[in-house]
Amino acid sequence: MEPNTFSLPEHVSPEMWKRIKTFAENKETPFLVLDIDDIRRKYDQLVNGFDYANVYYAVKANPADEIISMLAEQGSNFDIASTYELDKVLKYDVAPERMSFGNTIKKRADIAYFHEKGVSLYATDSEADLRNIAEYAPGSRIYIRVLTEGSEGADWPLSRKFGCNPEMAVELAVLARDLGLEPYGVSFHVGSQQRDIDVWDGAIAKVKVIFERLKNEFDIALKMINMGGGFPATYLYKTNEFDVYVEEITRFLKEDFGDEIPEIILEPGRSLVADAGVLVSDVVLISRKSATALERWVYTDVGLFNGLIETMGESIKYQIITERSGEAEGVILAGPTCDSLDIMYESHKYELPLSLEIGDRLYWTSTGAYTTSYSSVEFNGFPPLKYYVLPAE
Repeated sequence: MEPNTFSLPEHVSPEMWKRIKTFAENKETPFLVLDIDDIRRKYDQLVNGFDYANVYYAVKANPADEIISMLAEQGSNFDIASTYELDKVLKYDVAPERMSFGNTIKKRADIAYFHEKGVSLYATDSEADLRNIAEYAPGSRIYIRVLTEGSEGADWPLSRKFGCNPEMAVELAVLARDLGLEPYGVSFHVGSQQRDIDVWDGAIAKVKVIFERLKNEFDIALKMINMGGGFPATYLYKTNEFDVYVEEITRFLKEDFGDEIPEIILEPGRSLVADAGVLVSDVVLISRKSATALERWVYTDVGLFNGLIETMGESIKYQIITERSGEAEGVILAGPTCDSLDIMYESHKYELPLSLEIGDRLYWTSTGAYTTSYSSVEFNGFPPLKYYVLPAE
């Protein structure tokens, strides 16, 4: 049966749909299907579009060995958040010069471990962390993460917890020099799944001021801007085409830095791997809360705690495919656990067919990022979300 009015999202071709359906047919749900070739295409698109930048894949988005192996072969660099990620990437003979310790919250022992393995590039946003880097990774290069306004355009904002204000960034750069470190650059993150491109303009302008102050007042010449991630995947709400992001962000950089654009680092995660994944789930139960209730509850075998944590607050809205057809109505979508928080969508109503039955499958597209890596280990006894790699054509 062909998909109904939910149809296929534009980024899922009929041929790809057929491949996924055939591959998933006899496998026990829930599970994620990954198309590594799609990630390779997205990587090529990124490095060709931003041909002046260095790409550091954010491993936390999806740490699948097959993804790391392929990107290592392609020459990607890696944004690392922990010693565990570091060890995983090192297995693929990635030189430490191709890695950055991008987490601003890190143990002293972890800093020492990264230093021992040869990693020399560290993010920071506080004096305490900076002093730890100076003690346990002496002589390293550091980049300072600044707070970014305007992240409300992002479906998954990353403000408040990370970064410092511009004044502190200047102070930290001076302190880094005094501690024998190299103040190398500044970083920011405009929020994940950022649909408002103008946010990059304000962030780059803020960075330009920091560069100028450090040069003019302290004779410190920064060399790099780490612009983080933020590029979108294909979810429910429309975004600009990738080429528009490239054109506008490049224009912002040239307006502020002219022909002297510093080294640029990008840390894509979601934009590289999300569209390559389809999460396959079963409908466990369909019910109403009373005989006169207007809304159905549709419970699936995947929820917040085993792959869909980014639906928390209904932030990320995936496109869902069902093969049932006919009259549809808005439903509440919830997961399988005994936790009352395990509700994916209640305010936003997904229109699902009245013909939907227990045992039917739901296909959640663009789920290659932050699903397996966010899945719980054993909440309610459910195992971590399985994944499979789609065989090459």
